[in-house]
Amino acid sequence: MLSATVFLKLGGSLLTDKTGVAAVRPDVLARLAAEIGAAWRAQPDLRLLLGHGSGSFGHVAADRYGTRQGVQTTAQWQGFAEVASAAAALNRLVVQALHAAGLPAFSLPPSASAHCQDGQIAFMAVEPVRRALDARLLPVVYGDVAFDSGRGGTIVSTEEVMGYLASHLPPRWFLLAGDVPGVLDLQGEVVPWITPANFAGIQTALGGSRGTDVTGGMASKVQAMLDLVQHVPGLSVRIFSGLTPGLLQATLLGQGNAGSVISPHPSLPASPA
Repeated sequence: MLSATVFLKLGGSLLTDKTGVAAVRPDVLARLAAEIGAAWRAQPDLRLLLGHGSGSFGHVAADRYGTRQGVQTTAQWQGFAEVASAAAALNRLVVQALHAAGLPAFSLPPSASAHCQDGQIAFMAVEPVRRALDARLLPVVYGDVAFDSGRGGTIVSTEEVMGYLASHLPPRWFLLAGDVPGVLDLQGEVVPWITPANFAGIQTALGGSRGTDVTGGMASKVQAMLDLVQHVPGLSVRIFSGLTPGLLQATLLGQGNAGSVISPHPSLPASPA
C-alpha cells in the first residue's frame, strides 16, 4: 500500500450506549481494537490517526452544563472540568483496548493545545501528531473541551479536531465507523455517494442522533465532511458500520466498499490500501 495517511473515527454511538451514562460497550471496543491491530500488522506502511467520540461519557456532562455554548460562571467552569474528565475516562478505556491489541496507541488530548474563537478551532498543536505518525505510533484524539477567546470555554467535536488536523496533515481517506450502515435516505437505504451536487436532495432525510449529542448528529457530520473534502485535495470520506464484524479491518485493508462515500465528484475513489 502507499504510505498515505488515513484518519479513522470510531463514533461515540458505536463505542457506548448513548442512551445511558458512561455506558461503554466493552465487547465492541475490544473487537474494533483487534481489527485495527490486524490491519496495522498487515500494512507496515500504514500511517493511521485514530479519533473517537465521547458518547455517553462527555456528551451527558456537556449537555448538563451547556458547555458547548460557553463557559463563564463558577458552576460552568466546574462543568468544563467534569466534561474534560468524562471524555478522558473513555479515552483511557479506548487506549487500554488498543494496547491490549498490541497497538502503540498514544493519547493526545485536544484540550492541552486547542484554542477556539467563538466555537471554531483557531489553533491546535499539529507537530506532536506529525511526530507520532513519523515514529509509527498510533496517535489518538477525541472530542474534548477547549478554551475559547469569545465564549470562555467550549466543546470541540472529534470531527472538528480531525478536520483541523486534516488541513495540516492531509489524509487520503477519512473513515467514520458508526452504528449505522451509512447515510440513509428516506426509504432507509444507504446513499452510496454524496457530493455537493446531490446533497440538497438527501438533506431532508438526515436526522439527529440517538441519545445525547451536543455536537449534532448525522446532518452536521455530513455537512462538515462535504466542506472538508472540498478543502483538502484528494480526500474522500467513507461512513460505514463498525457493528459489522470484520468490516473495519477490511476497510482499512482496502477490501471493504460498504457504506457511503463523500467526495467532491460522483466517482469511486481509490480504496485506503
